[in-house]
Amino acid sequence: MKILIVEDNHHVAETIADYLEIGGHITDFAYNGESALCLLGKDNFDVIVMDVMMPKADGISTVQKIRQQLLCSTPILFLTAKDTLEDKVAAFKAGGDDYLIKPFAMEELSLRLEALACRGPRKDMGILSFADIRLNTQTDQVTRADKPMKLSRIQFKILTVLLKHAPNMVSRKQVIEEVWGEEAPSSDALRSHVYGLRNAIDKGFETSRLETIHGQGYRLK
Repeated sequence: MKILIVEDNHHVAETIADYLEIGGHITDFAYNGESALCLLGKDNFDVIVMDVMMPKADGISTVQKIRQQLLCSTPILFLTAKDTLEDKVAAFKAGGDDYLIKPFAMEELSLRLEALACRGPRKDMGILSFADIRLNTQTDQVTRADKPMKLSRIQFKILTVLLKHAPNMVSRKQVIEEVWGEEAPSSDALRSHVYGLRNAIDKGFETSRLETIHGQGYRLK
């Protein structure tokens, strides 16, 4: 089993690695979230051990990027001293698969990692959803209440941005930057694409999902 240990405390990381390597496993290290993203962009692992409190990029935001940007399906175990229900909810919502509180027994950590590795990669990668809307970034399929929808390429990209941030508002500027980059469209073109997207996802439904916040941006509700 090949394991990535993401932990800013070098002593803790090395202690974990020593124990796991005695069991025949291969380990690699990242001492902050940015380093973890760099490693995962170049190499594959069977499971990831992720600390929460780290410099540069904390564990929660790092896992969100692992799932949403890298579309990495490797199982992730959070290893942290944070033990409230809110902490655990945030970890699992970010894309974690297990949660172990410090201090912990090395044998338990090893058993949990082996269980995650046996379970294998996540099958839900590339799926973005909010309320009854579901978008598959791998197949480009979009449904609302299991009803397929046809979207233009730009509408698909706008919906992807809104789903990633739902239910929070996304500013007009952010939509433009994430969809068009430096080639910004005119305000009329943006309004036209949003209008078309709203018609596509709300057609045949009593409840409107796409809301325009005048002068600010858009959000899914």
